[in-house]
Amino acid sequence: MKTNIPLILSLTLLAAALAQAAPPEVLTVAVFDFESKDEAVRDLGPKVAALVNASLSAQPQLITVERAELEKALGEQELGLSGTVSPESAAKVGNLTGAKVLVTGRVFQVENKLVLVAKIIGTETSRVYGELVNGRAGQDITELAPELARKIAAVVAQKGDTLIAKVQTHEDLIAGIKKKLDGKKLPSVSVKIPEQHFGQHVIDPAAETEFLLILQECGFTLVDGASGKKADIEITGEAFSELGMRKGNLQSCRARIEIKVRDSSSGAILRVDRQTSAAIDLAEHIAAKTALQNGADQLAQRLIPTLAD
Repeated sequence: MKTNIPLILSLTLLAAALAQAAPPEVLTVAVFDFESKDEAVRDLGPKVAALVNASLSAQPQLITVERAELEKALGEQELGLSGTVSPESAAKVGNLTGAKVLVTGRVFQVENKLVLVAKIIGTETSRVYGELVNGRAGQDITELAPELARKIAAVVAQKGDTLIAKVQTHEDLIAGIKKKLDGKKLPSVSVKIPEQHFGQHVIDPAAETEFLLILQECGFTLVDGASGKKADIEITGEAFSELGMRKGNLQSCRARIEIKVRDSSSGAILRVDRQTSAAIDLAEHIAAKTALQNGADQLAQRLIPTLAD
């Protein structure tokens, strides 16, 4: 059979062009105050963080958590805006803020040099990278901070696959839960998780729908008010979503799901859990629904295998 070399070459070039044209994932970044304990640089830490945050916000593939929102999210926690965030606490901060990447660091002076060191942490993988810039002692930080921000953005772009956890497919999620349920007797289950977005009731709750879908695919018998019988296990709760940030045409939404698992016959509460999550989309309501779906997936992985215990 004769090979059409020009056609194959054209298809190869087209595939390469499409691959290059595919937009990279937009990541959410939270910048914490840099430490600046030395007397010579005592007040520079928060200023450097603010400048780095401003420079990163100009990057098209990054969305930065607003400083006020970061303070609000962490205000009631032991974590603050100080530079003490660690790889061990990164996952907690990521859940609270929706950030995939955290940036913190330190400002210090060595002899006649001013040094800015950044630590870049993946909230899902706890992977850490470092970058630094240095200048003259007393040099204006408005010159050094943007340079550091450019280096941080380059690390996030080049090392994103190690900073962000591999996306789990729906099929993988179901397979993992089924494996844990293998050989166990499955109870009948009812799910009721009303949902609100911006204080408005939502008719078709995304978290409830996702739970029902996963339970059905895992082989559980589903029961609702029209079923004519009572479920063995009742899952109830509430779900909330709200607009987080906007950047260009992109909308970021955060969501929280709170649920209880109750044994219908005894009334005993078997489990209580909650999950905060975030998502980005062109449409606000789709971003909100996706955030709730993501949270439901994470809760389902933890809770559904325990229903057959």
